[in-house]
Amino acid sequence: MTARAAALLGVHPNQDYDIVTAGGVHDPLTSKEPMNSISRSLLRSLPLLLAGNLALSLSAPCQQSGLPNAPQPQAVSRSAATVRNSPRNFLEDQKAIWTSPAHLRESNAIGPAALVLATAVLITTDHQVMSSHFQDATLNDRASTASNALTGLMAGAPVAFFAVGELGHRDQAAETGIMGGEAMADSLVVNYAVKAVSLRQRPTLDSARGKFFQTSVGLDSSFPSNHSIVAWSSAAVIASEYPGWATKITAYGLASGVSISRVLARQHFPSDVFVGSALGWMIGRYVYHRHHRY
Repeated sequence: MTARAAALLGVHPNQDYDIVTAGGVHDPLTSKEPMNSISRSLLRSLPLLLAGNLALSLSAPCQQSGLPNAPQPQAVSRSAATVRNSPRNFLEDQKAIWTSPAHLRESNAIGPAALVLATAVLITTDHQVMSSHFQDATLNDRASTASNALTGLMAGAPVAFFAVGELGHRDQAAETGIMGGEAMADSLVVNYAVKAVSLRQRPTLDSARGKFFQTSVGLDSSFPSNHSIVAWSSAAVIASEYPGWATKITAYGLASGVSISRVLARQHFPSDVFVGSALGWMIGRYVYHRHHRY
């Protein structure tokens, strides 16, 4: 040590000083391992120490006194699509559906306004379309058979999803089945309520004039289409739960087949299937967004 350095530190320039460590007295002049080597070893071990702490933190169960900001497991929502919640969800769905007009604002009224306008246009052309086309009895019979088969397929799809989910312990599939059934039930209630008010004649009556408010038709009103609303509510849930292009094309393609075949079968006017399809799709989408977990 130089005299100037010794004077600054306040020590004798010719006196040796030992460094006391946890292992005893360490003399840096006689040590076999330089201090910079020890420092490099500590730096190399630091990532391993951090990784070990992280692994322990993730593998250890969350305690009340540790990891205060760690996310806790989420309980199943009271509105989630489960068998137990289904009756309550159905009633809440109905309340939301029938009170939805009271919540219309300028920002969300474009869709319903467009639906009403398009329906009005179709109603004015219904008689001309059905009185001039689709008069072949063979075509009508085949289309009726096809529509019933396709509707059965779309109505059975949620049942199949639920069965696969329950038997295979696939929660998303089971959820799809529950929501699909709920959407179809919601749709049928809405559809029969509208039928009870519209009381429209079917195309096979009175030269396809499609008159409304005919008490003689009872609940067999043509407006809207039961087949269409069921198919589209089921399709909307399935396509929303599994949003791949193949699923969407299949689900909506089958639902479209139902709607088209009901017109070809002369069971409904174009406006009947249009409204049924639109209502089914909107109800299915509502049920999915309200109750899904996946």
